[in-house]
Amino acid sequence: MKMKSQATMICCLMFFLSTECSHYRSKIHIKAGDKLQRPEGKPKSGRIQDKCHGPCISSSNCSQPCAKDFHGEIGFTCNQKEWQKSTETCTSLSVEKLFQDSSVESRLSVAAPSIPLHILDFRAPETIESVAQGIRKNCPLDYACIIDVVKSSETTSGNIAFIVELLKNISTDLSDNVTQEKMKSYSQVANHILNTAAVSNWAFIPNKNASSDLLQSVNLFARQLHIHNKSENIVNELFIQTKGFHLNHNTSEKSFDFSMSMNSTTKGILGVVQIPRQELRKLWPNASQAISIAFPTLGSILREAHLQNVSLSRRVNGLVLSVVLPESLQEIILTFGKINKTRHARAQCVGWHSKKRRWDEKACKMTQEVRNEVKCHCNYTSAVMSFSILMSPTSKTDKVLYYITCIGLSISILSLVLCLIIEATVWSRVVVTDISYMRHVCIVNIAMSLLTANVCFIIGSNFNNEVHDYNVCVAVTFFSHFFYLSLFFWMLFKALLIIYGILVIFRRMMKSRMMVTGFAIGYGCPLIIAVTTVAITEPKKGYVRPEACWLNWVSTKALLAFAIPALVIVAVNLIVVLVVAVNTQRPSIGSSKSQDVAIIMRITKNVAILTPLLGLTWGFGIATLIEDTPLTFHIIFASLNAFQGFFILLFGTIMDHKIRDALRMRMSSLQGKSRAAENASLSPTNGSNLMNRQG
Repeated sequence: MKMKSQATMICCLMFFLSTECSHYRSKIHIKAGDKLQRPEGKPKSGRIQDKCHGPCISSSNCSQPCAKDFHGEIGFTCNQKEWQKSTETCTSLSVEKLFQDSSVESRLSVAAPSIPLHILDFRAPETIESVAQGIRKNCPLDYACIIDVVKSSETTSGNIAFIVELLKNISTDLSDNVTQEKMKSYSQVANHILNTAAVSNWAFIPNKNASSDLLQSVNLFARQLHIHNKSENIVNELFIQTKGFHLNHNTSEKSFDFSMSMNSTTKGILGVVQIPRQELRKLWPNASQAISIAFPTLGSILREAHLQNVSLSRRVNGLVLSVVLPESLQEIILTFGKINKTRHARAQCVGWHSKKRRWDEKACKMTQEVRNEVKCHCNYTSAVMSFSILMSPTSKTDKVLYYITCIGLSISILSLVLCLIIEATVWSRVVVTDISYMRHVCIVNIAMSLLTANVCFIIGSNFNNEVHDYNVCVAVTFFSHFFYLSLFFWMLFKALLIIYGILVIFRRMMKSRMMVTGFAIGYGCPLIIAVTTVAITEPKKGYVRPEACWLNWVSTKALLAFAIPALVIVAVNLIVVLVVAVNTQRPSIGSSKSQDVAIIMRITKNVAILTPLLGLTWGFGIATLIEDTPLTFHIIFASLNAFQGFFILLFGTIMDHKIRDALRMRMSSLQGKSRAAENASLSPTNGSNLMNRQG
C-alpha cells in the first residue's frame, strides 16, 4: 500500500513538472550529454530560400523573415539587378534556452523514491536574466552546462553573433578564477563558430567588430588562466589550441609549437612562439607563466575596422598566434608556416592592435623568409597580443626591384622634363614639313603622357589601403590607367605614321586631318577604355587592388583593360619595326663588306631608336605574368621601363641630328645676341650718350 501511494505521488509529480515545462517558449528539449533534437518536420536551417519579390532597383534594400524556430531577419541588397544577401540575424539561441535543460534536469532529479516528499520544491523555476547568473547557478565549476546547446545549434550568422556575445560576457563577468576545465569548455564554444563551415556566415553579421570581439574575449579569458603543472596542452580542439608552461629567470629558451589544419584534407600549418633567453632574464625569481593560443581559421574572419570594404581587406597567410606573457617580457620570435606557398607570395609580419582593431605593421619585423616559412621578431604589449603574417600574391617586393624603380622613375621624370624643354626650344626650327610636325607632336605627347603617368604612380604609392584615401586611390588609379594607355596609343600613332611614310609616297594627308586622327587615337581611345573599366568594376568595389592603387586582378580582372591594349599595340609596333628593318636600303650587287656593315649598323640603329619610342620594352611584361618567372626577367622589365623616359630623351631627342643642329643654331643665336649687346654697351656712341646724360 505504501509503495502504491509513493508511486502515485511520483506520477503526480511528473505530471506537474511536465505541465510546468510546457510554459517554456522553446519546444526543443535536450538531456545532458545528448545532442539537440528538433521536432520532426521542422526546418533545420535558419536561412530562408525565398528572396525579395519586389522590383530590384540598384542599391535598394529589403528584408525577409527567418525560418521557423528562428527569430530575426535576413537583409538583401539589390546589386546588378539581383537580390543578394547582405545581413542575417537569424538565431535559435537565447539565454533561457542555454539553461533550460539544466533547470529541467535538476527538478526531475528530485523525483527519486529515496528522497522524502516534504523536501521537494514545487515553486516555479527562477528566471535566468543573464549568462553569468545561469552559469553560477547551474555549472560554476566548469561551464559545461552550455556546451551541448551551443554545439548542437546551427552556425547561422545570428547564432554566431549570439555566441560571440556569450563568450564576451563570460570573459568580463566570470574571469575571476579561470581553471583549465573552464578554459576547455570556453574553447569548445569558440571552436563551434571557428569551424570552416561557419566562416562564410561571419560576413553577414551586422556587427563588423564581432571577429575582433571574439579574439579580444579569448585573450582576456586566457589571461586569467592558472596553470598547475610545469607544461601542459590545455586545449586541443580542431580550430583552437591552447598551451602553457611555467617559467622564471633561470628558465632556458622556451617555445610553443603548433601544427594545425584548416580542414581534414590539408596538411598541418606550422606555428612557433619562442621566448628568447635574454627576455627570460628579465623575470623575477618567483615563478611566472606563459600561455599561447593558435587559430587556423580566425585570420580569414578578422575584419579590420578601417577596411570595412571587402575589396580592401588584407589576406592572412598563416595561423593567428596569441600570447599571454608577464608584463616584463616584451620581445618574442614567431615562425609562421605559409598557407599559400606560392613562390612569389609576399609575407608581412603584423600584430593585431586590439584598440585600433586592425593589423599593425610596426609591431613586427620580418627577419627571415623562405618559400614555406616566415620568421618574425615582434613586440608584445597589452594592446598587441596576437600576431600573424599577411600576403599579397601579385606583388614583387624585392629590394633590387624597389631601388631600380625609384632611381629609374626619378631619372625618367627629369629626362622627360628636359625633353619637353628641348622640344619647346627648337620647335620652330624642326617642324618644317607636315611629317616632321606630326613626328614631334607624337614625341611631345608621348613624353607628356609618360611624365603624367609616372607622377600619378608616385602619388598612388602613398595611398595604399586607407579608407579615407580610397576615393583618392580610385582617382589616381584612373588617371594612371588613362595616361599609360595614352602613352601606348600615341606610340601606336607614331608607328602608323612610319608605315604611312614608307608605303604612301605620292599622296599626303592634310596636317589638320592628321592632328584630329592623332588626338582621337592618342586620347580618345584611352578615355573610352578607362571610363568603361571604372564604370563596370567600381560599383562592385573591384577597381583597385587591395595592396596598391592600381588595377585589380584577383576579383574583377580590371588589369586586362590595360594589359590587352598594351600588348596588342606592342605586337603591332613590333611588326612596324620589322617592316622598317626590311625596307632599310639593301646592298647593291657587288657591294663591299664595309657597305654591308654600314647597312647592318643602320638597321641596328633604327631598331634601337624605335624600340623605346614604340614601347617594345613592355613586351618583357609577358614573361613576368608567368608563375615562377625568374627574378632576372623582373629586373630586366623594371629597368627598361623605369628608365623609359631617359630612353625617349636619348633616342627621340638627343640622337636626332636635326634637333642637335637646331640646338647649335639656337645657342649660336643666343651667343650672337649677347655679344652684340656687349659691343653696343662698349661702343663710343653709347659712351658719349652716357656722358651727355651725366652732364
